[in-house]
Amino acid sequence: MINLISDTFTIPSKGMISAMMRAEVGDDVFKEDPTLNRLEERVANLFGKQAGLFFPSGTMSNQVAIKIHTQPGDQLICDHYSHIYHYEGGGVSFNSGVSCRLVEGEGGLLNTKQIEEVINPPDFYHSPPTTLVSLENTSNKGGGTCYDLKSLKSISSLCKENNISIHLDGARIWNAMIATNTNAIDYGKLFDTVSVCFSKGLGCPIGSMLLGSNETIKKAIRYRKVLGGGMRQVGYIAAAVDYALDNNLKDLVNDHEKAIELGNVLKSLSYVEVVQPIKTNIIIFSLRPNCNEDKFIEILKKKNIRLIQLGKGKIRMVTHRDYTNEHHQYTIKVLSKLKF
Repeated sequence: MINLISDTFTIPSKGMISAMMRAEVGDDVFKEDPTLNRLEERVANLFGKQAGLFFPSGTMSNQVAIKIHTQPGDQLICDHYSHIYHYEGGGVSFNSGVSCRLVEGEGGLLNTKQIEEVINPPDFYHSPPTTLVSLENTSNKGGGTCYDLKSLKSISSLCKENNISIHLDGARIWNAMIATNTNAIDYGKLFDTVSVCFSKGLGCPIGSMLLGSNETIKKAIRYRKVLGGGMRQVGYIAAAVDYALDNNLKDLVNDHEKAIELGNVLKSLSYVEVVQPIKTNIIIFSLRPNCNEDKFIEILKKKNIRLIQLGKGKIRMVTHRDYTNEHHQYTIKVLSKLKF
């Protein structure tokens, strides 16, 4: 089965499993897992942050960051496509009692003017105080779009001028770095907290990390415990991440190239209405109005190709390291010959 539903469907390679089995482990709840301690320091240094804290999921990492930066009744600004709003179970309100000020950016990306226009005056007690801006890079629902550093610097400066915290949901920040030829430290300088994921393009079985100041991460440990995120011998997973950072980062460019090729094929097909611009490893497209979307998905499934429907006529494909060249050629052949 060729699974293009998400890049979370990757499984550890033999080399990664071997690294995991050799890991030196301890109890991370007591901060005594040496492999994880070294990884947290490594990733924090990579982004120029003082400390890092490992989480079982990116959702928990984001939710803890929001909790740290806000108080109940506050307002955070994010794009209307944001993962923290759509796909984290209402955690913004459930965990932090915070409301989201949704802004319709371009492809999931906000600009400085849009943010400035919706910051509530701090002395106007009729409206919730704006205390956090959260950006997503790359944007999932935006189709893998990436911010350029100039835009991020401008937004970061605006937040500092208004005493507003700024958080980066960097679930696919590694893809953004490859696509824009930037470095991790470029992002660390601009955000108060950064959440990074290891279980997507890097191919690890689980895990994300929250990065920030020593004081921030001290608070994060407390909130992670409250949410049940403390784990024990996490060094086995940390070893997988170490392996991925050493061996898998450079392969992301292959995922991007395959995504662009798939997009070009889709654009040439008579049954495809539109293909959103492709910047990284996510392809979002729509069929022509006379084509049945459910039937299309089912036909491909019978041909051992799995896609996902996003609603409102949108279909998503996500390339990843387990989507091989053979899979790629077969998928192109099926799509090109499909009479639909």
